Formats: sequence, C-alpha cells, structure tokens
Amino acid sequence: MVISLEYDSEVPIYEQLCEQIIIGIATGQLAAGAKLPTVRQLAHELGINAMTVNKAYARLRQEGYIVIDRRRGAMVSLRVDSERDEQYVAKLKRQLRLLIAQASVKGIGRAQFQQLCSEIYSQMAFQH
Repeated sequence: MVISLEYDSEVPIYEQLCEQIIIGIATGQLAAGAKLPTVRQLAHELGINAMTVNKAYARLRQEGYIVIDRRRGAMVSLRVDSERDEQYVAKLKRQLRLLIAQASVKGIGRAQFQQLCSEIYSQMAFQH
C-alpha cells in the first residue's frame, strides 16, 4: 500500500496517516491480519517523526482498526467488536449531521449531497 501525505495540509500528518490506513483496509489493500510496518520503519519511509506514527497507530488501535502485540507488532484487526460498532454508528451520525448542515449552508441540497456520496462510494472499490 502506498501512503501519500500532504505535508502542507491543514490536516495533521497523524490524521492523514490514519485516514490512509483506514482506506487501505476498506479497499482491501490491507487485509485482516496484515502486518503493518514498525513505527520506526514507517516513520523512516515517510520522512516523519516516529511519535507521529506512534500517535496514528495508538488512535487506530483505540478505534479497533489495528491490534498491537509486543512480539508481532501492529496488524490489521481480525475481529469485529459490536459494542465498538454501536459507538461508531453514533459517532458517524454526529459527523454526518454536521457535514449535512455544512453542505446545506453552502447551498448543497439533499440530492447533490447523496450524489456526491454515491460517486465517492463507487470510486472506493470497497471489499465488502
């Protein structure tokens, strides 16, 4: 999987890294159980601070996307946590509510918003 970061973006590097890994999982570029590079390896490859990678991995672990084992390192999570899924759905609803409100304020109506979502969804080539 190729990770592409925008170093001059307003989005923090660790958030971009999280987003890239989540998209990699969703599109099948990173399969369940796949081993991720070590913090030092990834930091070196991307030319970023190891603490930035560590922060991204910690967030991904907290959100259930990866597991971290001292002996085997970081891997894409194999299991689904239904309690975490319920929390995620609640968080997703809050985020969508805000996105829809922002779109509405900018003059984007329901049909256009749904069309944008459909276009992005079809471009992602999800594995599920």
